[in-house]
Amino acid sequence: MTLLAYRTPALTPVTTAFGTPPEPIRPVAPAPRLTSTVAKEYVHRACHAEVFITGSEPLGDTAFTVTAQWPRAHTFFSTPDGTRHDPMIAAETIRQAGLYLAHTRFGIPLDHKFMMWNLDYVTRARQLFIGATPTDLTIEARLLPQPRRTRNTIDFTFSATVRRGPHLAATGEARFTTVPDSTYRRLRGARPESAPAPGTAAAGAPLPPARVGRLRPCDVVLTATDAPGTWRLTPDLRHPILFDHAGDHIPGMVLLEAARQAGNALAAPVTVTPTAAATTFHRYAEHDAPTTITARHTPGEDPDALTTTVTGHQHGEPIFTTVLTGHPDQR
Repeated sequence: MTLLAYRTPALTPVTTAFGTPPEPIRPVAPAPRLTSTVAKEYVHRACHAEVFITGSEPLGDTAFTVTAQWPRAHTFFSTPDGTRHDPMIAAETIRQAGLYLAHTRFGIPLDHKFMMWNLDYVTRARQLFIGATPTDLTIEARLLPQPRRTRNTIDFTFSATVRRGPHLAATGEARFTTVPDSTYRRLRGARPESAPAPGTAAAGAPLPPARVGRLRPCDVVLTATDAPGTWRLTPDLRHPILFDHAGDHIPGMVLLEAARQAGNALAAPVTVTPTAAATTFHRYAEHDAPTTITARHTPGEDPDALTTTVTGHQHGEPIFTTVLTGHPDQR
């Protein structure tokens, strides 16, 4: 049997339309690091659009620089006229900064649970105006003092100085305690890990949106009662911002919104934008217990401002106290 020898044909160079070979593909430098929000899990949000933190860098053992961005047209954290950021967006940003630092800088696992004890903020009104681009922020976060650690928990307090470019936009402070999920389950007992079925908490007619400084009925969280200065907490559990994700208790930001709305309802017929708030959370606000919100005007340091103290109770026990400071605007 004769073996036939085959000659491999010469490869013809590929040419372009102009008759020259194409340039070989060479490796290029890595793509530059661009701005994006952090992972939503780090700030305990389910929706990417509700993440305001964009990153952080350490300044030392007890200080960090955190970057954030506020959108120009947020569906909830904007004033009714659409010209300014709602001051409460500062509170939410400070809350997210604390969670992000805990996970990324303190090594808290993502499955640990957080208890928020305090959340304070003071904003500067002229730095809340919405410009031609989203509002980029730099936050200097400092631990006050070093976190207290045990085998399974960490308790930390931090201050936040929020700057918009070179200008001071807000200051704040928050305190958290974190515990493993197993410890949290023992503390909470047999309570369900999710809220009741949507709509079951909203009994009765909510207050008119204009009375509480809101535009949309779905954003109202209070229902009238027969007692002056007293309301029922009846949020819509389907609200995409206030109830961004399921939980076994009413979120702290919902209580802070209830305080703001109660301050407006008490001040009617004027609208009060709370440029500052100091909140203490005493215990969890349970889904299955009626929540009473009361508000009263109290003396404050600024004679031109209106100071309102708002409290929430369940079964006669306090669940939170908020002191709001704002300047009323005639409706």
